[in-house]
Amino acid sequence: MRKLLLPSIIIIAAILLLIRIFYLQVINDTFKLKSENNAIKIQYEYPERGYIFDRNGKLLVANQASYDIMVIPREIKNLDTLEFCRLLDVTKEDFLEKIAKAKIYSPRLPSVFLPQLNKSEFAAFQEKIRKFEGFYFQKRSLRDYEVDFGANIFGFITQVNERIIEKQPYYKSGDLIGKQGVEEYYEEILRGVKGVKYFQKDKYNRLIGSYKEGKYDTIAVQGEDINLTIDAEIQRYGEQLMINKRGGIVAIEPKTGEILALVTAPSYDPGILVGRQRSKNYTLLYYDSIAKPLYDRGLLAEYPPGSPFKILTGLAALQEGVIDQHTTVFCRHGFSYARGRFMGCHCQGGALQLHRGIYQSCNSYFATAYMKTINKYTKPSHAIDVWSKHIKSFGLGQFMGYDLPTGRRGNVPDSKTYKRIYPNGGWRSTTIVSNSIGQGEVLMTPIQLANMMAAVANEGHFYTPHIIKKIKGGSIDTKFKVKHETTISKEFYKPIIQGLFDVYNLGTARALRVDGIDICGKTGTAENFTKINGKRVKLEDHSIFVAFAPKDNPKIAIAVLVENGGYGAAIAGPIASLMIEKYLRRKITRTDLEKRILEKSLNDRYAKLGGMKEANAIESTPKDTIRKYNEAKTNSVIDTTKKTN
Repeated sequence: MRKLLLPSIIIIAAILLLIRIFYLQVINDTFKLKSENNAIKIQYEYPERGYIFDRNGKLLVANQASYDIMVIPREIKNLDTLEFCRLLDVTKEDFLEKIAKAKIYSPRLPSVFLPQLNKSEFAAFQEKIRKFEGFYFQKRSLRDYEVDFGANIFGFITQVNERIIEKQPYYKSGDLIGKQGVEEYYEEILRGVKGVKYFQKDKYNRLIGSYKEGKYDTIAVQGEDINLTIDAEIQRYGEQLMINKRGGIVAIEPKTGEILALVTAPSYDPGILVGRQRSKNYTLLYYDSIAKPLYDRGLLAEYPPGSPFKILTGLAALQEGVIDQHTTVFCRHGFSYARGRFMGCHCQGGALQLHRGIYQSCNSYFATAYMKTINKYTKPSHAIDVWSKHIKSFGLGQFMGYDLPTGRRGNVPDSKTYKRIYPNGGWRSTTIVSNSIGQGEVLMTPIQLANMMAAVANEGHFYTPHIIKKIKGGSIDTKFKVKHETTISKEFYKPIIQGLFDVYNLGTARALRVDGIDICGKTGTAENFTKINGKRVKLEDHSIFVAFAPKDNPKIAIAVLVENGGYGAAIAGPIASLMIEKYLRRKITRTDLEKRILEKSLNDRYAKLGGMKEANAIESTPKDTIRKYNEAKTNSVIDTTKKTN
């Protein structure tokens, strides 16, 4: 028996192997279809991407037909290269480079030779394509933008690269994929499903019919349409107000967390990233290191929040019981003294309680409230962690979980922060008092500022900000329905909200009132420094404003930040008032504010700053990068600092 065991195992293994081979080669053809099979031609049918609408059903992004010229290098025969290049307006050098690249990908499989021909280019080449063996057309669907705004929201579509193909086998050479914005985040929903047809070829490489009578063929399934939470009218209006300015605007519906507007400036027309000029235009945008039009300031830019942060300083102090509405702090007009620490102040001075401290934005009041919070505990390290927990409960200092592919944490300092900064200890409340007024180590993005105001408007809770409202045939992520509670008791929001309301009636924003709309807001002016030639240089302050309205039953919370804009009520404040009125009334009565903001340009400030930075950039930027940027700039008409409508 032992002598028969080994031969029996070998015979059984051989039989099983033969059965498996028979199954794969005769019964199951799927592996044959997936391989580079000379006898089978694979033809893909590409679906339309899903349409994109705003919250009110306005069409924002549709599709248009486009045609790629595909090449199978092995099938190229008797090609008149000069005529081919002339028809497609490509150089012989480009032709050879593209063919070489296609051969590297695969000599047998199709790859893109020339993408995104429009209808006229397609018609001219179609007449003679029979003369060019190895080349054929692949119809695809490109985006057709119905609006000239919202580029940062939509993102764009581009060809997949080899890295994506390796990671995601669904994609083949020449396929398109969403990048940035909702196109990237909702790619699998928007892209649909490719259809596939298999054709049998004879030994002469001629098509002789459908493979297996179409048994394995599939039809294309169009991508799902989606509705965004964006209000197209105020999104467009916000971008108009930010012409010739840099910064971000984020507006949120407090009751739901729905993002009503997400503005970054400078921006660009999304239509320039479609068609054969897409690459040149993208190169220009990408290498503009001064204006950074591809950089979404609403989501990525981290700024000191300035005086709006006093809202949280006050709430944390109330929660910790170190102040109440009647706690009085004395402030010297113009130069305050807060328990051993001098701090400049622009309020009217005198004895202030919480209410006046808010609407006059008294530095001394909130510095005192902050130090009382820290000094409540014996150990400053424990105190700062307690304070930090309160602040982080508003969604700050962390990724917020919204449905866009980019973002920043911001910064809320804790004991670990100061252990790094002061490894030998010795820090105390007076050392870190700048946090109280939104300076120091505190950093926030505009969307975090807007979410903070949504939480205040709701008196202690918020929903994760999101940009998806509806998916046709699907449902949105349930995490956007989850209520997040802050660590601050509801009772403490009432006096803060009253103070914010009187910012418009008695305080720093009284010139920005809109008759008939009860707005609660807070001005902010954040100090702004940069490094030039290794030296810390003070620049024009950032202008910041946060608000929500109406005071009762709030429908919009907003944050506006204008880089180098100066005092908060100068530029950011008027923009916030205008955006609120536009959303609530669909018209503008404060035409004086509108005229002032539309005519206001900060380009002279940016030009001065750009001149200083560009000198450094040229020294540290590779020559090849500068060459590409200059070439793109020469061949483009894009103006990223001014947008026409």
